[in-house]
Amino acid sequence: MKSLPSDESKSRIERFVSRKKIIAIVLVPIFFIMAVVTLFNWASDISFTSNNLPSFETINNLFFDEFFTVLILVDVVLLLISFFYTNKFHKIIRNSGFIVSTILIRMSFGVSGIVSTILIVAAVLFGLSIIMIHNKYEKNILPK
Repeated sequence: MKSLPSDESKSRIERFVSRKKIIAIVLVPIFFIMAVVTLFNWASDISFTSNNLPSFETINNLFFDEFFTVLILVDVVLLLISFFYTNKFHKIIRNSGFIVSTILIRMSFGVSGIVSTILIVAAVLFGLSIIMIHNKYEKNILPK
């Protein structure tokens, strides 16, 4: 049987979740504005420069470069905020591992071909490994 968290622990978790919700609410308009600006710039590039059309190979780079850069920055901010709400080493390592996975995905946009695919697969495998290790550790430290 799992032990129930104390009132202080619940309060800390609720404060952390409220901080995450605030960040999520701020991100929605940021991503919307980024998408609109990217669409506008792409449309103007196509309509005003008919002789030099952008390549379809780099069409994902229009939005996702900035998108993942913002995600990485937000991940780091959340990691820093989590230092105030937990002293559990395995939680910090898990969150850091997700940042590494996001960075690998972001790096995959800067290269092409097989290297891009390898980076994406490595990011997914690294993220899965981190969560599996975290879950196994968490299962072993909780009282039965």
